Formats: sequence, structure tokens, C-alpha cells
Amino acid sequence: MNCTITRKNLHEGLAAVSASLPRKTTLPVLSNILFEAGQDGIWMSGTDLDVSVRVLVSADVKEQGSLTAPGKKLQEITRELPDRPVDVVSQGDQIELKCGRSHFKLNGLPSDEFPTLPEVSFDEGWSVRGGDLNNLIKHTSFAVSSEESRPILNGVLWELRDGRMQMIATNGHRLARMAIPAGSSTTTSADFIVPPIALQQVQRLFKEEDDLEVAKSGNHLGFRAGSTEVYTRLIEGAYPNYEQVIPKDNDKYAIVDKNALASAVRRMAVVASDQTHRIRMIFEGDRVQLNVITPDLGEGDDELEI
Repeated sequence: MNCTITRKNLHEGLAAVSASLPRKTTLPVLSNILFEAGQDGIWMSGTDLDVSVRVLVSADVKEQGSLTAPGKKLQEITRELPDRPVDVVSQGDQIELKCGRSHFKLNGLPSDEFPTLPEVSFDEGWSVRGGDLNNLIKHTSFAVSSEESRPILNGVLWELRDGRMQMIATNGHRLARMAIPAGSSTTTSADFIVPPIALQQVQRLFKEEDDLEVAKSGNHLGFRAGSTEVYTRLIEGAYPNYEQVIPKDNDKYAIVDKNALASAVRRMAVVASDQTHRIRMIFEGDRVQLNVITPDLGEGDDELEI
């Protein structure tokens, strides 16, 4: 492998992929990024075996080839390089970087030791606007459970049917659900449980104006836009029937200014218990009162119009 790449392109590619690398692993190759230099540029890939990220970076490729090299170290080096072209060369199992008077050699591993990324066919997939997908994730993923005893609740349920898509998440105490029109390109009817860490990668890597291709093959889900791809292993199992905990004929509701309520909750949270974080809400007439009493700290009250 022998190629020349701008410092900016190299740094952006490494930053996109290195976030998918595991913090701790017993497999050394998982700490590495796979470099595949071809006619179109350099493909960089990273994985923790559950979530994989792959990006194509523009480069002048003089000699094609592949190698894996330490992702975090490469990112740290590239961050400090001057804004000049970088020569990237593989020599055996080493990767060599030259930029001006700076010269680095890092030990890598053969590319055939890198895990094979999931094969997801986008031919029968669907598309979604990046901004719409980001809204679904942002308004639901916070509610997932962090308890390992119920792995199904560690994921976000994504439903596609009847011309709409929606995401649902719950930890057994709170539930978040959001639905949007699916768009004319979405004819698939399905539901699957997506790990929130994969959705975080999607939020991080794709722009609101991107038209994402999404597809499912086997037990994997793929996202693609431009030269960036994200793949994730889905959580297997049946999601609980969340519909039964949502009241059907509920006449007790109130309309309140979102920003005012959020601000009041933040104020009350200052004196709320560190264990329960409990805030009492009392609805009376055209007002709602927020109240907190924490015996070893103090108390607080606030009131909003509804």
C-alpha cells in the first residue's frame, strides 16, 4: 500500500472510524483500523464485533494494498501533524506515515486477521432523512434500560408499518415513543431492536440533510449515505407489549410550555434526592405545582400555568 492523502482527510476518516473501536478488548486486532487502498481511495473500517463503521476517504493511491494499524495512536498522531500531504505506506506488518519532517512507523497486523464486516444488501432497503432519524433517536433512546438482566430493554424498538415508522424505548419505569410518516420509499413492514450505541454512531456520522439508505439482512442492520456506512448486530428476542401500559381512554392531560417545564424541572432537580430524583407534580385548575422535599438537604417549590 502506497498513497498520499491530505492531513484533513486522514484525520476526519480516522475520527469517524476510531469511535467504533472497543475501549478494552482481548483481541488486539479490534484495536486496529483496517486500511484498504483501492482505485477509489482508502476504505477505513473499525468494529467492536457488534457495531461496525466504514468510510471511504479520497486519496492518491499509487499502490493498492491493505493492512490494520492501531486506530487511537494513528488518530493522536494525525491530530498533531502539520496541514500538509501525508504519505501512507505499508511495509510488511508496519504502517509508515511521512508528513514534512515528521516520520512515524507503527506495528500493525495483517488484514486477513480483521473480522469480516456484515454483508447487508441495500437493494430491498428503504430511505429516511437524516434529520428525521436523528429526531426519532434523540426523543427515545434516552429511555433504554442499562440493566443487563433484561437485555431486550437495552435496545430501541424500531417499527415500520402502515406508512409510518416509530421508535420506542423503556426501562420498565419510563417509556418514550415517537412516530413519523415513513415516506413513499418505505414499503417494508418490520420491527427490530437496535442497540443504542449503534444509533449514537448514526447520529454522529450522518448529517440532517443526508438521505440515508437503511436495510436489514439476517440479524444485521445497515445504514449508508455517501461514503459512510454503519452496521450493527440487532438484539434478538420479543419486545414487551408496550401498548398495554399506555392508557387508552385517559381524560387527565395538560398542555404546558415545554421550555418552561424543562426549566422548572432542572431547578427542582437541584434539591431532589440523589437516590430517587423524585419531583411531585400537583395539578389544580390552570396551574401545576412542582414540589421537592429532601429531608437531609431542604425543599423547593415552583408553579407553572397550564
